[in-house]
Amino acid sequence: MQHRGEIVEQAVRQSGYSLTKLTQRLGKSRRWIYHAFENPILSIDKILEISKIIHYDFSDEIIELKRYNSTIKEPIDKHYIEKETSDYWKNKYLDLLEKYNTMLEKE
Repeated sequence: MQHRGEIVEQAVRQSGYSLTKLTQRLGKSRRWIYHAFENPILSIDKILEISKIIHYDFSDEIIELKRYNSTIKEPIDKHYIEKETSDYWKNKYLDLLEKYNTMLEKE
């Protein structure tokens, strides 16, 4: 049976996502990612962070993640990938800008 680090490593390598890009997005070194792959108790937070970057749902392989997902209000689903797109952030920014301008007008 594979441990958490091995499961994450397998998913990262199958995703085709560059380790260099992954470590840059995480703000970590390549050495850190290799240690993470060797870590049998890699934290759920780091697993979730990696899952968002590589667009992979680990809840089928990691039992603790299923329990974690059931305790949060908005469970992670396979559509969280859309939130990573530039259109999502552009629209979010425009919505916030509109709200800000509305608040300024009221004052």
